[in-house]
Amino acid sequence: MDEFENLPQVTTDPLAHLLKEAVELARQAGELTLGYFRSAGLSVEQKSDGSPVTQADRQAERLIREELELRHPGDGILGEEEDEKPSETGHRWIVDPIDGTLAFTHGVGLFSNLLALEDEHGIAVGVINVPALGETIYAARGLGCYCNGVTARVSERGELAGSYLTTSSFGEWDETVLLGVRRAGIELRTWGDGYGYGLVATGRLDAMVDVWAKPYDVAPMPVIISEAGGCFTDWCGAPGFEGGSGLATNGRIHDALLRLLGSSPGR
Repeated sequence: MDEFENLPQVTTDPLAHLLKEAVELARQAGELTLGYFRSAGLSVEQKSDGSPVTQADRQAERLIREELELRHPGDGILGEEEDEKPSETGHRWIVDPIDGTLAFTHGVGLFSNLLALEDEHGIAVGVINVPALGETIYAARGLGCYCNGVTARVSERGELAGSYLTTSSFGEWDETVLLGVRRAGIELRTWGDGYGYGLVATGRLDAMVDVWAKPYDVAPMPVIISEAGGCFTDWCGAPGFEGGSGLATNGRIHDALLRLLGSSPGR
């Protein structure tokens, strides 16, 4: 059975076709990265900002770019590893070939392949592919959010106390803010990067926070989280994916968590 048969308006909404394409490309990139995962010959380099990069990152992005340039030659492309290609159509694809490269290089299977499509109204399509776990979370504007073809919904928890919050790292959190979060009775975990947002979209966690985030780190999240019934903003509460940070919740605890975090992320 085609997992996309569950999507409403699958034959009439053009976003449904683009979503199917995006899922296909993210999964192709995931298969490529799995070929390098836990490989003894994996070479890890340091970029100018100190973050790691591997040949798997570069090859996965090249794969996606080549396919997009064939299928949508006028669309723009923003990726982590190559220069931006300007758009001639008003559409821009945003690629993070391996989100969680640090996890990838340590043999931890929580890395993901991220792909999003932006149009004149914002992010229209988003995909989080977690190849080592065989999970793909995806959404398109107005078509809902899914995990491997099954409808995905955020949790229903309405209180901060007892909620589960995950983050990519606590190392850059302000210690006072972190203490306040702990005192609020929030359970803290570090299942972060794109995987953390996927956990929120599927209701397995209640909140995910990135103190710092580049656009390609969180581009799929506005549509994925909103279509799953939640809320995505930056740390300060601004919508969109270019605020330099990320906060996804089930929506019910979003405002309370924003007040608890305060207006200045990190140290």
